[in-house]
Amino acid sequence: MKRLHVHVSVDDLAQSTRFYSTLFAAEPTVVKDDYVKWMLDDPRVNFAISTRPGRPPGISHLGIQAEDEAELAEVCGRLSRAERPIVEAKSATCCYAKSDKQWIADPQGVPWETFYTYGESTVYGEGSLAKLKEASEVACCAPSCCEPEATQVPQPAAAAGCCSH
Repeated sequence: MKRLHVHVSVDDLAQSTRFYSTLFAAEPTVVKDDYVKWMLDDPRVNFAISTRPGRPPGISHLGIQAEDEAELAEVCGRLSRAERPIVEAKSATCCYAKSDKQWIADPQGVPWETFYTYGESTVYGEGSLAKLKEASEVACCAPSCCEPEATQVPQPAAAAGCCSH
């Protein structure tokens, strides 16, 4: 069963952790110096917050987390019919996890990530940055949750001058 993913950039991780723990009536499942995650079953959501230099507070991206490779393939198949540029990131290390993922931006420029996580990591992100950066320069709509402050956040087609597929 798939799970909705919401990632919010915050200014004060401790204050936001207290707020969301109260809101969800649950303690986080992952706590790092710059990242906190709740894996909730009611509602079924992977909700994460983080502090990243250069990112304004607010919604960072939305996503769909697959339970296995078959679910990820099914969701990716739907994305391929969305007529938008897709960036694929196999074996990505991001958000203290190892995952296969795809990125796409909706027509308003909201970044969406689809992913299947198969392991943990001791670092926030590494590895596929060069591939994602190159792909984002070509597609111009593809974000990377792991790319440092130079992240190119998808913009609406009119503002970005691209993504008009």
